[in-house]
Amino acid sequence: MHHGRLRLALPLVFGFVAAPALAQSFPPPMISVTGEATVSAAPDAAQIEGGVTSDAKTAREASDANNAAMGKVLLALKGAGIPEKDYQTSRLSLQPQYAQNKSGPNSVTGYRASNRVTVKVRDVTKVANVIDTLVTAGANDIGGINFVVTTASKLLDEARPQAIADARRKAEIYAKAAGVALGDPISIGEGNFAQPVPMLRRASADFAAAPVAPGEETLHVNVSVSWGIKAAQ
Repeated sequence: MHHGRLRLALPLVFGFVAAPALAQSFPPPMISVTGEATVSAAPDAAQIEGGVTSDAKTAREASDANNAAMGKVLLALKGAGIPEKDYQTSRLSLQPQYAQNKSGPNSVTGYRASNRVTVKVRDVTKVANVIDTLVTAGANDIGGINFVVTTASKLLDEARPQAIADARRKAEIYAKAAGVALGDPISIGEGNFAQPVPMLRRASADFAAAPVAPGEETLHVNVSVSWGIKAAQ
C-alpha cells in the first residue's frame, strides 16, 4: 500500500514543477509590426478582349451573321501574325431582345449574338496595332485592355527583403520607446500584394489606331513580423 501511494504522488510533484515554467513562456513577450515595400515596372505584355455583336430578327440570322463576322476577325488576327495559341473564345452568347409593353408581357423583337475573343499580346508596343486589326476587321465590341507585368514574381522577390527591413525599422522604434531590445523573430507572414489593375476601355467606331499608353504598374508586398523582446543592454 505504501508503494502505491508513492507512485500516485510522483505525477503530482512533476506537474507542480512544470506549471510555472509553462506560465512564464506563454504568451511570449513580443513586438508585432507590418513592413511594406513597393516596386514599379512598365508592363511588358497585355490582354485585349474584342469581338462582334450582331442583331437580327431571328436567332438563326443573328447567329449566321455573327459567325461570318467573327470569321473575318479571326482571319485578320492570323494574317497579322498572331499565333493561334494566343487568342481564344472568352464569351459566346445568343439572347432574345425584348420590347417593353405596358399593357401585357414583353415581346421579342429580335436576337443578339455575341462572340468575343481574348488576345494575348506578348509585345506591349503592338497593342495599338492589334486593336487596329480587330476594329478594321469588323470587331465592334472591344471589352478592355489588361496590361500585365510578366516579371511580377521576380520583382516582388526583390521587394520582400525591403519589406522585412521596413518592419525591423518600425519594431526598433517601438522597442526603444518601450525601453526594451529586440530579440529573434518569432513569426513572419506575408499579406496580400496588389497585382496590376486592368485598364478597361470601351469600344467605339473610331477606336482603330487609338494611342495606347501602358504607363507603369506599382506592385506592393506586405509582411507581418513578430520579434521577441528582452531587457535593454
